[in-house]
Amino acid sequence: MASHRQNFIDAMRQVASTVTVVTTDGPAGQAGATVSAFSSLSADPPSVLVCLKADSRIAEAVAANGTFCVNILAEDGVELAQRFAGAFDQENPDRFDGLDVNITEFGPTLPRATSFTCTMRHRHVHGSHAICIGDVTGISNAGEKPLTYMSGSFHIVRPQKGE
Repeated sequence: MASHRQNFIDAMRQVASTVTVVTTDGPAGQAGATVSAFSSLSADPPSVLVCLKADSRIAEAVAANGTFCVNILAEDGVELAQRFAGAFDQENPDRFDGLDVNITEFGPTLPRATSFTCTMRHRHVHGSHAICIGDVTGISNAGEKPLTYMSGSFHIVRPQKGE
């Protein structure tokens, strides 16, 4: 079974995904974390899903607040991605410190990020993660090329040239 798990992890490292920061704010407090498992779910009604480590601070805060915001980072957002992944928590545990965020009732939206504000519709724990489905209540389309992550490093998206 361990080799099956490792094969799964190795194969999933080859899947490129947009780099997103999930934020939340409300009675349980403000929180934010970098996540890679984000997807659109439906256009009717507009909804998205994010997967959060079930026992993490962000998952607990999202569940308690009942709201979240998905911020798709611009291609030059590596430092933001690292900040919200906890890379600088020793020096500065407040991940929002010094950022020019837009405060919403769903969570902060980050600078130059395409953002979806959401009300939690469903939460389902599967294995180590909570699948959070949110009804989209607002969209801020920054029009930026997204930062992506694959095989342990950040990448930028470039269109292929036609022949």
